[in-house]
Amino acid sequence: MPIRVMKPLGRWLPAVLSCVLFAGCTTYVNAPKGDLPPAWQQPRDLDYRVVKNRTYTPSDWPQPLQADIYLPETAGEALRPAVMMVHGGGWEGRSRDDMTPIAKRFARRGYVVVNVSYRFAPEYRFPAQLNDLQVARHWIDDHAGEWRVDTQRIAGLGYSSGAHLVSLLALVAGTSSRLDAPYGGSDTGFAAVVSGGTPADLRLWDSGRLLIQLMNGTEAERPTAYAEASPVFHVHPDAPPFFLFHGSWDDLVPPEQAETFMQALEADGNHVELLWMNGRGHITTFLFRGSAESAALDFLAREMPAPNA
Repeated sequence: MPIRVMKPLGRWLPAVLSCVLFAGCTTYVNAPKGDLPPAWQQPRDLDYRVVKNRTYTPSDWPQPLQADIYLPETAGEALRPAVMMVHGGGWEGRSRDDMTPIAKRFARRGYVVVNVSYRFAPEYRFPAQLNDLQVARHWIDDHAGEWRVDTQRIAGLGYSSGAHLVSLLALVAGTSSRLDAPYGGSDTGFAAVVSGGTPADLRLWDSGRLLIQLMNGTEAERPTAYAEASPVFHVHPDAPPFFLFHGSWDDLVPPEQAETFMQALEADGNHVELLWMNGRGHITTFLFRGSAESAALDFLAREMPAPNA
């Protein structure tokens, strides 16, 4: 859903105060147990360089789209894990700049980060946005040698509408879904997914403006399309592991979305973890996401360990 900075500040004061009051207050469902690689074993504070505004779409694409690539300065020639990051904005706006602080933190921890843009509704209707990400995912593999990326350790990370697209990409890759053709394929999936404030089932809302302009109609008019555009509809037993985080007071993407998604993943035997950000709404969960980032880094270290770890 859209993330908008609104003025005056007084309108945000209750949300900000609640975030301060509940800072560090989280509930971790399916928290890992036993011997785990502690965070201090991961690289920290690595230098990195950024290659900005690389066009990843082919020359005949309806709109040229760019990505920023964060390349950590790691020693030797060992292959490195990567994360494709996708911003939110209600499928209609914002930019990949929203993900820049997250990209920097992950690059300092040794991840090659590919922070991508995608086309917006209503000019471009779904599945245009998913097709963009499918092309971006192929592009990462095409440059894996140049960036020293381990193609078996590529994760997806998104928030809000970006989380919807990342989750959908992970779940339809290599399946018989109509959404996987013609731009997808088994190599457009992920080894793990970090998904925050996820619109997992578009059918759980009334068809508001954002969904109508994305889907070119209401759910009543296009029920099959709404189902197929929902990540929960595509859950299967071979889904990658998911780390979900969600604000318990989210009134834009209600907590029911996270609960429904987690239950669907678990019902098919998949590994899923859920971090509730207690007392936080949709926007404050993103603005004050530090604990979720830390948990996500630990999750990726467990789910995408180095070959010799």
